[in-house]
Amino acid sequence: MECLTKQALTEYKIAAPDESIHTKIKAHWDDVAKPLDGMGDFEDLICRIGAIQKSEDVKLDKKALLIMCSDNGIVKEGVSQSDSSVTLSVAKNMLKGKSSVAVMAEKNGIDMFVYDVGIDTDEEPEGIINTKINKGTKDFYIEPAMSEEETLKAINLGINLVKEYRDKNYDIILTGEMGIGNTTTSAAVCSAIFEGDETDKLTGRGAGLDDEKFLNKKRIIRESIEKYSLKTADAFTILSTVGGFDIAALTGVCLGGAMYGVPVVLDGVITMAAGLVAEKICPGVKDYLILSHKGKEPASEMISDTLGLKPVIDGDMALGEGTGAVMMLSLLGDALCVYNNAARFSEIAVDNYIRLSE
Repeated sequence: MECLTKQALTEYKIAAPDESIHTKIKAHWDDVAKPLDGMGDFEDLICRIGAIQKSEDVKLDKKALLIMCSDNGIVKEGVSQSDSSVTLSVAKNMLKGKSSVAVMAEKNGIDMFVYDVGIDTDEEPEGIINTKINKGTKDFYIEPAMSEEETLKAINLGINLVKEYRDKNYDIILTGEMGIGNTTTSAAVCSAIFEGDETDKLTGRGAGLDDEKFLNKKRIIRESIEKYSLKTADAFTILSTVGGFDIAALTGVCLGGAMYGVPVVLDGVITMAAGLVAEKICPGVKDYLILSHKGKEPASEMISDTLGLKPVIDGDMALGEGTGAVMMLSLLGDALCVYNNAARFSEIAVDNYIRLSE
């Protein structure tokens, strides 16, 4: 198993996707009997995936949804509406096949895998994959959320999972998460990474906070960033100090996608924060990421702008768990069907549209 050190992570050189394949797939799109760029953003997504897979024969046959579940010590500061017990309850419900994401994944032929990377329990429910690093993180308002060793363990877990699923011939990996308090950890991570005092702008109400708790949430994040001088810290340190095991493991998944040539689909703001951290640790990761939707949490837009990734769906979604990623993939499958099966100009004796120089 891969076990990269912090230094090795920051020194790792990401190879760019195959631009020649991107060009060939785009030429194929232009030969499909439709107006040029008629499939819009989906044409570029298919091009990007082919470039990552290094093949014009784009594959979306085997799809894995990896859901990272973990508790966050910061919940003790009253930053969430629910307590930590909900994390385990929701994770169990996923395995019953009745949660929102489980229903959607089954409909779309996506294999769902639920990981316990840090749920605060000794229970080991059947079906949940136990990769627990610790029973929740520390309360970062009091002390750093994770040690460097714990953070590295979570990141390397994510990296190795990508290799494992690639070796099992999965074509694409979708990301999801579950953890009470993780809109606080993601907002803290993003607030620390972005320049200026962005805490108020980047912090949302999560699952629904009243005004008093919302003000408290922003205060906790702002004071913690100041306490640890995170505005001058590197992304790994920020993740370790105010992040969570779920974000760290998902950071590893994003890194693994770039290292092993597997496209990774991001869901909401928590997975997007992981993508941001991965890109900051190892520039070039963003070329392997697909942003499924623009969520409600305010940090989403700044992350997508920074990564240069355009969300496919703008549906005001805020469910998490990978639901947006699953929904987007169903649309992507339709686009791939057009790419593979629609008539081409050469087949119907009609002249191609001419792409004018811009």
